[in-house]
Amino acid sequence: MLAAGSVLECPVTTIVILAMVFLFVAFRLWSVLGRRTGHEQTLARPAEAAPAPIGAGRSLPDNSAPAAPARPATVEPRAEAGVRAIQAADGSFDPGAFLEGARSAYRMILEAYWRGDEETLRRLTEDDVHEAFATAIADRKAAGEQLDNRLVSIENAVIEQARMNGQTASVTIRFDADIAAVTRDSDGNVIAGSLTDAVPTHDVWTFSRNVRSDDPNWTLVETDEAA
Repeated sequence: MLAAGSVLECPVTTIVILAMVFLFVAFRLWSVLGRRTGHEQTLARPAEAAPAPIGAGRSLPDNSAPAAPARPATVEPRAEAGVRAIQAADGSFDPGAFLEGARSAYRMILEAYWRGDEETLRRLTEDDVHEAFATAIADRKAAGEQLDNRLVSIENAVIEQARMNGQTASVTIRFDADIAAVTRDSDGNVIAGSLTDAVPTHDVWTFSRNVRSDDPNWTLVETDEAA
């Protein structure tokens, strides 16, 4: 037979033990998870990156890359030594950039000649070349004729010769172009040519510049037709 004290003591002891276990578990949770204050930001789960399609950040194997189309040569082999000599005298000389400028000059000079713009020709050509253009313009005016030409396209431009003569650099370029040529009388009537038929034209022009000059512009010093 149990005593009355033993009956009361048992439940109390059990409660105390359970309370201690609860406090221990609560303390462990607090120490591991920390306390939330209500200002924490929830981190979003990063999305899985989709595989990049071929051509968008993933390179093709070397043997599957398409071959680059062949580009026309910009310097004839016989002109290479001269180009190197010009580059040695003028470190800024670049054949590709020079040809782009020469294409623009070719168009500007032809169009100035066709419309009789001697002022533009004077700025872009050497004295002898300007005189030849001016004489042809005067003869055309005297005949009561006018040119209505169009430079349809410059198919190719290549450096055929290049040389240094003292401090003067000279570069000869062959231009292959299509030109629609029309001559009109003083009343505007067509007397020769057609704007609908472009004629292949092959010109050889030589440009020159003193590489020690502060003026970066090249001047047209000679014109000829390609053989």
